[in-house]
Amino acid sequence: MKIKEIVEMSTDELLTKKRDLRQESLHLRLQQQSGQLEQPSRLRLVRRDVARIETVLSQRAKAVVQK
Repeated sequence: MKIKEIVEMSTDELLTKKRDLRQESLHLRLQQQSGQLEQPSRLRLVRRDVARIETVLSQRAKAVVQK
């Protein structure tokens, strides 16, 4: 997911996407522990997407506080 796509999403969409990605991350970690993970790079990509979403959410929160 690109940062441009994330910035264009609404706050509610971001929160939903963050929840979904965290759930996916949990499943990927469980697969990794059991040795069934086929794409180890997917775990890193999901973690980075969550970080991007959290960054955009915190930027929006700071913008609201400053106004």
